[in-house]
Amino acid sequence: MLFNSVEFLFFFPVVIALYYATNYKWRWLLLLLASYVFYGSWKIEFLSLIALSTLVDFYIGKNLASTDNSKKRFRLLLVSLICNLGLLVFFKYGSFVASFTMPIMPIPEWRKDQIINFLSFDLPVGISFYTFQTMAYTIDIFKRKIKPEIHLGKFALYVSYFPQLVAGPIERFNHLQPQLLSNHKLTYENLSHGARLMLYGFFIKMVIADNIAPLVDLIFEAPLEYSLTTKWVGIFGFGWQIYADFYGYSLIAIGAARFMGVELMTNFRTPYFADSIQDFWRRWHISLSTWFRDYVFVPLGGSEINQFIWVRNVLVVFILSGLWHGANYTFIIWGTIHGVFYLIERFIKIPKRSFSKPVHWLKTYLIVSLAWLFFRASDVSNANDVLLGFHTLAIPKTLDLPMELILGFSIFIVLEFIFRKESLNLVLNRTPFFIRWSGYAIVLFFILAFSGTTNHPFIYFQF
Repeated sequence: MLFNSVEFLFFFPVVIALYYATNYKWRWLLLLLASYVFYGSWKIEFLSLIALSTLVDFYIGKNLASTDNSKKRFRLLLVSLICNLGLLVFFKYGSFVASFTMPIMPIPEWRKDQIINFLSFDLPVGISFYTFQTMAYTIDIFKRKIKPEIHLGKFALYVSYFPQLVAGPIERFNHLQPQLLSNHKLTYENLSHGARLMLYGFFIKMVIADNIAPLVDLIFEAPLEYSLTTKWVGIFGFGWQIYADFYGYSLIAIGAARFMGVELMTNFRTPYFADSIQDFWRRWHISLSTWFRDYVFVPLGGSEINQFIWVRNVLVVFILSGLWHGANYTFIIWGTIHGVFYLIERFIKIPKRSFSKPVHWLKTYLIVSLAWLFFRASDVSNANDVLLGFHTLAIPKTLDLPMELILGFSIFIVLEFIFRKESLNLVLNRTPFFIRWSGYAIVLFFILAFSGTTNHPFIYFQF
């Protein structure tokens, strides 16, 4: 069930109405059922994977908390990691691994094809997100940072809470679980703040991302038919497409949870205003970058080690971040680009003066955009054609930018500038009534009149 679908427009109001009509002691059960319906609407078989992750980490969490035997605790943690990472590797990377291991295997060709075909199934939606969320839970219990949930159903809700289930934010147990079980009251503030976030999320997803997507697709599907200038428009366009797409999802998710009094963590802070790669990752997909910091970088030794090991740790984190996004060499290149330039910036420190800020911003934006090329390309050859290939037509094709996209994008850029220091709700709280409601009307008009003709799935659903 997509957020921007007719089904969700019926599903969500019903859930909210039932939520506030239900005694708070039983709301967890309502939300759990709603979350399973929400997720099962894609493929009901995928619910078995969520159930497996839930059961494994629930019982491992309880056993971790009940013993002080260090060897037993380590074995329990190892079981959790193997189960979760095993699911992720099998469903997400199985065909990728098979593609380069099968050719050297001493088995018949028909058997190799059979194995590769078997592993080429649809990726379960959101598997990268909820496995990371449950792994964080068991790791935090292992480190004695949190106490385990003793109620299986309530833990299952933490794993499957529908607003953030399929594409985050990746929430920590001690932040989300107490909110899910609290007695939230129906307030105008929760409804208005949630509606604002959802409205703006729908706008940047359906008006910006979904109108940029077909233009970007044209260039990446036939890059040799376009001039170099037009192809760079496509590269920059994809950077804004993926941002609007994922930021839009995050805003809808945060807004939907806010309707129920739950405050999910902020996942984006105007990342294209970043003036360094490090600053970019403080602003982009914050829940993932902090996850890798806390559960990969710090356990590897963090920064409190010699320089060589620190460099290794940084590169490991960025490369793993690339692999997390998909089983393709292009994602590894994407992560490596970020890692290498992150290190360059740390070793070659250029003072940031007020007059040099635009230069630092432009440098960062160009690096991020170059990396997006590999993120979007179907393979390395496709990326090479976009970046370096010469057009094969006597007169290369050009892109016709729809006026509604230009107008909508202009509004988006202005709002990004306004929200660069304060959140949307803080800004709107002090905006005069007439201006605020005029803005709502304009955004709603753009959604109804200029939404993309093709309903593109949220990009991060594939991860």
